[in-house]
Amino acid sequence: MSAIITEKFRLHNAAQFEESFSETASDTYYTFIGKSSPFTTATSGGSDISPPIPVDSVGETEYYAWDSMIGAKKLTVSDVHRVIPRRNWSNSTVFDMYRHDISSSNTSTSGASSLYDSSFYFMTTDFNVYKVLDNNGGTAYSGVEPTSTATAPFSLGGYLLQYMYTITSSDAQKFVTTDFIPVQTDSTVSAAATDGAIDNIVITAGGSSYSSTPTVTITGDGSGATASATVAGNAVTGITITDNGSGYTFATVTISGGGGTGATAEAIISPKGGHGFDAVAELGGHFVMTATTLTAGESDDFTTANDFRQIGLVVNPTNFGTATIASASTARQTFAVVFPSGTGDFVIDEEINQASTNAVGKVVEWDSSNRILFYQQERFSDFGTHTDGSAPAFSGANAITGQTSGTTRTPDTTASSVTFGSTTITLTSGYANPELQPDSGNIVYLEQRRPINRNTDQSEDIRLIIEF
Repeated sequence: MSAIITEKFRLHNAAQFEESFSETASDTYYTFIGKSSPFTTATSGGSDISPPIPVDSVGETEYYAWDSMIGAKKLTVSDVHRVIPRRNWSNSTVFDMYRHDISSSNTSTSGASSLYDSSFYFMTTDFNVYKVLDNNGGTAYSGVEPTSTATAPFSLGGYLLQYMYTITSSDAQKFVTTDFIPVQTDSTVSAAATDGAIDNIVITAGGSSYSSTPTVTITGDGSGATASATVAGNAVTGITITDNGSGYTFATVTISGGGGTGATAEAIISPKGGHGFDAVAELGGHFVMTATTLTAGESDDFTTANDFRQIGLVVNPTNFGTATIASASTARQTFAVVFPSGTGDFVIDEEINQASTNAVGKVVEWDSSNRILFYQQERFSDFGTHTDGSAPAFSGANAITGQTSGTTRTPDTTASSVTFGSTTITLTSGYANPELQPDSGNIVYLEQRRPINRNTDQSEDIRLIIEF
């Protein structure tokens, strides 16, 4: 049995995902970063030069990613936008054109077998987006860059174009990348669109022996569409639409009279609602972008002393030790322990051990001024530091030793809080847990990259593209 997932289904799912950020019973999403220690062939099958492809398994997306998580930042409604692949305007470029019937047996000018894989729209340097309704028989655009924001189709550069919308400066700054641009419907263009209008008729054969102008007749399930023909060299060379009509879901174009024979043409059926009525659907907006910026330490919940290699999206995580969905704008995901005065410094990424409990962890950050050690514990023997299959927690006034630095310090179990930057960390007998409950919610996106270094005077723009 043959079946397909339709473009409408993809658009529906993208819309549902986007709406889940703002609807009454909305979900809560956090972008997170993780994996401060290098990828190694032994533990991940990859390396920092060639990061491994994430595995969609219970272990990796439900547990392992939590173990290496560094910090998480809550996404807001303004951090989410529907997007489409970026197509830039350029003179002397051959663009595809909108057709209602592109398929594997009727490909676009560029050979695409799907309308949404073709270059039938473009963005100008003014951030105006135009749909190509006719590409002059597959020839290159030749002329000035379009600037018109008129609601009706217009001719320029040998093409028939439809203005769709303009990307705002704020959206351009946040959501325009080298590969994607935000998509939205312009209300003025939408209101001017006519459902079932015929905006383009393509000549499929010019015929011959035409001594006078033939008659063009349009028939179909709509009404009101009319057109006239142009003859040159005894062939039909052009068809001008004199009335676009409305209500057409199919139409047949007949060319008769004029003393000639063989001229044929076909009407291009507009999308539901007409061109510009729903730009998101018309341009294939089945992609959703989340965009967030990590500024320095983000209230000191994100370390700036180490790098990261993993980015993800978790929905509806809970506060540590509770079933309450988290609501804080940021969350520290490392464990922490404070020490009394002493000597010796831990180094980032080194293994730490607590002999009395058999606990094993890795250093994420060492704050020598406040004597705070931020660390992670990987619970699985096949994932990182553990070799005996156990995963006991660090606890009590038991010495912790760095395996690279050789530093040994004993936790201050009398400490109930400690100041780190602008944040006060609440401690229980000298220790602090992560702020989000590991393994809670659902990790719905996971990406692995080459190491990204952090610094106190820099920001990272993290944009995730989810395709439906």
